[in-house]
Amino acid sequence: MFLSPYFTKQDQSVFISAQQASDFAKKVAGDFNPIHDVGAKRFCVPGDLLFALVLTEYGLSQNMQFKFAGMVGDNVELHVDKSVGDKFSICDTKGKEYLHIERQGEVCKCDVQTAAFINSYVAFSGLNFIHVLVPMMKQYKVMINPDRPLVIYESMSFHLDSYDFEDISLHLIDQQLLINGKRGDVTLSFELRHNERAIGTGKKTLVLSGLREYDEDKAQQMCQNYESRKVML
Repeated sequence: MFLSPYFTKQDQSVFISAQQASDFAKKVAGDFNPIHDVGAKRFCVPGDLLFALVLTEYGLSQNMQFKFAGMVGDNVELHVDKSVGDKFSICDTKGKEYLHIERQGEVCKCDVQTAAFINSYVAFSGLNFIHVLVPMMKQYKVMINPDRPLVIYESMSFHLDSYDFEDISLHLIDQQLLINGKRGDVTLSFELRHNERAIGTGKKTLVLSGLREYDEDKAQQMCQNYESRKVML
């Protein structure tokens, strides 16, 4: 499975090193958030890597809901129990919960289809910051702290009508930002397509923290800093 370079499995335990997490963020997801850098003060494993790990270990269900409960640090020992039901959580060996999962419907364990779904979803996520979130900030006249840009992945869900695909693409169909003081709740709705035919839908929510008045110059500098990190790869 293509995901194998980005985690280490021993029996029913999974470990993700800071280097593996950083490589996944940059090379697979196109995510250059500094919190995924090796040695970052507030380092955490990308939520998309945990999402991809669940699909790799448990298969792709027709309906799935993911709710993030905590940030995974460097080489945290995660317990992966194969005998799970339709509701389960990813926890460490001390019982701390990081991700809650619910699933319904037929389960697909085809590596080709699972990899296609993962690759398409994380590529979609990688485009969110520059192409979706920053334009939304400008539209709503707010922005995150440009000196410490932090966007938290909160939840996602999707429904597949069928498994009649070998490749799949995600297309943004709606976006909303609800502002509550210095917090912004973003909802992104997307359509899943194969050969331009709709085969499912999904939704992703994120949290913007430390909101302040939008400043065009600082926003552009934030984007330039983000883009410059791609060149450094």
